[in-house]
Amino acid sequence: MIQNEVVRVAVTTTPINVGDSMLRDETVRTGADSAARFVMTDSTNLSLGPSATLKLDRTVFNDQHSYRDVAIRMTTGAFRFVTGHSEKTAYKITTPLATIGVRGTTLDILSQRSRSVVVLQEGAASVCTKSSQCVQLTQPGDAAIITSTGGKVGITKTNTPPWTFAANCAASAGLCAVNQYAAASPTITPAVQDDGMLCGR
Repeated sequence: MIQNEVVRVAVTTTPINVGDSMLRDETVRTGADSAARFVMTDSTNLSLGPSATLKLDRTVFNDQHSYRDVAIRMTTGAFRFVTGHSEKTAYKITTPLATIGVRGTTLDILSQRSRSVVVLQEGAASVCTKSSQCVQLTQPGDAAIITSTGGKVGITKTNTPPWTFAANCAASAGLCAVNQYAAASPTITPAVQDDGMLCGR
């Protein structure tokens, strides 16, 4: 699914269209009035709200439909992350302030300059600061709030999230739908190793 402006960020930016692949080491940015959803090879669904930037740092395939290791850096913006068929230990999600481990999870993630918010919608997650201060999210609605003030990073846990991705879901039809990779794949695919693709209407 793609709405308005979604681009690859490299030496030059290029637009991304429905059905395009997302490649390792690629940075993707949505425009101010834009949104996108990627469905990865293992059926991980990753939704981006407006003005969001992420990088697919690393992918190591386990087999044709799962990863042994996948690292995603959510630099700035709002995201919804739904795990796919890979082992949960394969996923490494980072923001500038936090590292997130998942266990069968749907997470809403907000990454800002001096604050990250991670809200559990389903499953479980471990959220840690770069200095290994961690909280466990085990109930829907649990949230970790990581803040940086004067160079000092702190983390708190609450069950009253200050934010969720729900407004983004409501604003863009299909943004928060969950698809399997095979259902999202175009009928004819090039003979290249895809890490994921944009999908939708």
